[in-house]
Order: sequence, then C-alpha cells, then structure tokens
Amino acid sequence: MSTMSDASTPQVRVLLLRHGQVPHHRSDVPLTDMGMAQAVAAGKWFAESDIEVVALLSGETLRTRQTADGFANGYRGVEAARELPDPVVSFALRNPDMYLGGHRINLAEGAAALAAQSPAVAEADVEASAYFGPLMTAKDRVGYWLEHPNPPGDNAHDVARRISAFVRSCADVPAWRGGTVVAVTHSPVLRAVRLGHQGIYTREPAFLHGFDITMLAGGDLTFAEIHPDLGGLPTTSKPGTGLDEMGSSS
Repeated sequence: MSTMSDASTPQVRVLLLRHGQVPHHRSDVPLTDMGMAQAVAAGKWFAESDIEVVALLSGETLRTRQTADGFANGYRGVEAARELPDPVVSFALRNPDMYLGGHRINLAEGAAALAAQSPAVAEADVEASAYFGPLMTAKDRVGYWLEHPNPPGDNAHDVARRISAFVRSCADVPAWRGGTVVAVTHSPVLRAVRLGHQGIYTREPAFLHGFDITMLAGGDLTFAEIHPDLGGLPTTSKPGTGLDEMGSSS
C-alpha cells in the first residue's frame, strides 16, 4: 500500500512553454529573428540551471518546431551541458480543435485567414457566422474563445483535460520518470490549462514562459508558473509581463 510520502513523490515534471515571437498569426509563419533568439536563450538558461531535460516535445506548427530546435541549440551550446534528446512532435500540444465548414481550422487573425482553411467557406461567410463573426472584432481572440460557452469545437476545459492526460501519459515512459519534459505549445493551450487548473483567465503569456505541471505518484498534478531568464530579451508582444490575470467580460 502506498504511503502518503510515496503518493507525493514526483513521477514526471512537464514544463509547458509558449513558442517564440512570430510576426503575426494569420498563417503558420516562422519565428522572427527575435523569436529564435528567445528560444536559444531559454535552452541556455535550462542548461546553465542544470535542469536535465529527458524529452523535448513540440506542437506540429512551424513556430513550435522552430522554437524546440532553437531551444536544443541553446541547451547544447552550454559547455558541459547534459545530453539532450532531439525534439519530437507531439499531437497533444496542438491548438484547440475548431471547426468551420466541416474542416478543422486554427484560430487566426482575420476572416480571410479563417476562410482560407475551409474550402467551402468564403470570407463573407466567416463574417456572418454567429461564432466567428464576433471573434473577428474581439480585442482578445483567445479570450473570446476562453469565455465562450459553446465554441464550434474544443472549449477551454476540453483542452485543459487533454493536457492533463498528456502529462499523465509522460509517466508511462520509464526513462522519463523523475525527469523533466519540455513541451513547446501555444498561447490558447497555456491559457486553457490555467483556467482548468486554477479557474483563472490569464492574459497572453510571455514567449518561452509557461507552466510547470508535475504528476505525483498518487496521480495528483501540481501546478506552478515558470519564467526562464532570457537574458534581457523582450518576452511579450503586448504591454504587461504575461501570465497575469485578466478580468472576465461575462
């Protein structure tokens, strides 16, 4: 029978980080030069902090994959750094599954960018949509999705449950137990995770910052913020420090 101390023993630590800076979100664009520098700086900080990374995972988008590559370069560039496995894509780290005209689409800036992802839908159809029309004029598109009671696809709690299952699944790998998994993902995922774990509506996270979710032997998950030191590089594309609480508009 497990004791209380056994149940509180960390099984695996998963650090969910936002990707580096991109010029816009109208399509799957590469990182800016600053975004790549942020990723390299984060990897360097992890290595210099002597954090052993047993797995480096990313979403499928170009920006998350490039961030993982930059992180690996920064980590490996530190003399006497621990060995780091090559980055691997994980489907679980994708943005919310949203649907328009029968096709899965990613949240994007502008009706044209959304319509381009669904062949049977025109830009005018997006603007007339009960869900996507208001999304186009929302000051915070992700915040609109977070607070919407019935989006056409995943809601925030669906994504939070997906990530919880993802974290627990990492303990299935014997070599990862007791170690740290770095997982590069997107702003909507991070904001959904915090809402699911703490009931807090979070503003846009800083680049390469995120959350530390640790699975304990008893099955519970602990939750904390993580703020890698990027060596003075800017970390936000909007005013503020990122990860702070936003007021609900409902």
